[in-house]
Amino acid sequence: MSGGVLSNRIALVTGASRGIGAATARVLAAAGAHVVAVARTVGGLEELDDAIRARGGSATLVPLDVTDAEGILRLAAALGERYGRLDVLVGNAGIITTFSPLDHIAPRDWDDVMNVNLTANWRLISAMSGLLRRSDAGRAVFITSGAAHNLRAYRGLYSVSKAALEALARTYAAETAATSVRVNLFNPGPTRTRMRAQIMPGEDPAALTSPEAVAEKILELCLPSFTESGKLYDFPSRRLKSFREPE
Repeated sequence: MSGGVLSNRIALVTGASRGIGAATARVLAAAGAHVVAVARTVGGLEELDDAIRARGGSATLVPLDVTDAEGILRLAAALGERYGRLDVLVGNAGIITTFSPLDHIAPRDWDDVMNVNLTANWRLISAMSGLLRRSDAGRAVFITSGAAHNLRAYRGLYSVSKAALEALARTYAAETAATSVRVNLFNPGPTRTRMRAQIMPGEDPAALTSPEAVAEKILELCLPSFTESGKLYDFPSRRLKSFREPE
C-alpha cells in the first residue's frame, strides 16, 4: 500500500500467524510496509496474506520456527540480498508450556520456553542488527509481559523468560544508542489471544483488549518519527516507562 506512514519500509514480524503478531502484521501493512511474516503455521500465514492483500498491502510469508538458528541466518541473508536493509523488527513469538513449581519444571519445558521467548530474540538481534543499522530509522520492538515484574508462584518459567528478554532488549538499546536504531519493549497486558486463554481459561474474552487495539499502539513504536529508545510501553496504563522507573 503506497502513501502510508511506513511506505517503502520493510518490517519483519515473528509469531505472525495469529493473535498480536497477525494483528501487528496487518496494521504495519496497512501503514504501507512490506511485511515479512514469520510463523510456524502455514495456514495462519496464508490467512494473514489474504487479509493484507485484501487491503492493498503486501507481504512475504516465511514458514519458519524461530528456534531454527540456520533458518534465521538464511532469512537475514535473503533480506540483505533483496532489500539491503531492515526497517522494523517486531519480536513477538512467545510460548507458555506449563505452570509448575520451579523444582518441578521439566528440563524440556524450560528449554522450549527459553529457546522461543529469549534465545530466538537474541538470534534475531544477532542476524538482523546489521540490516537494521543500514536503515535510516531502524526500529526494534520486543513483546514482553507484566509477568516479568509481577512474579507469581508456579508461573516462574514464563516470568523468567520475559525478565531475561527485557534485559536483552535493554542491552541492545544501550549498544545501539549512537546509531539510528531504536529498541523498545511493549507490554500488551491482558489481550484476547489464544495464549491468554491458556493462562486464564475462565476469563471472559469479551472483557479483554483486542489484538487490533494493541497492534495500533505497537505501530507507533515502529515509526521513524518515534525516537525514544530503551523504553517500555505499558499498554494497560498507557505509559511509556524508562527501565529505571519503579512499577
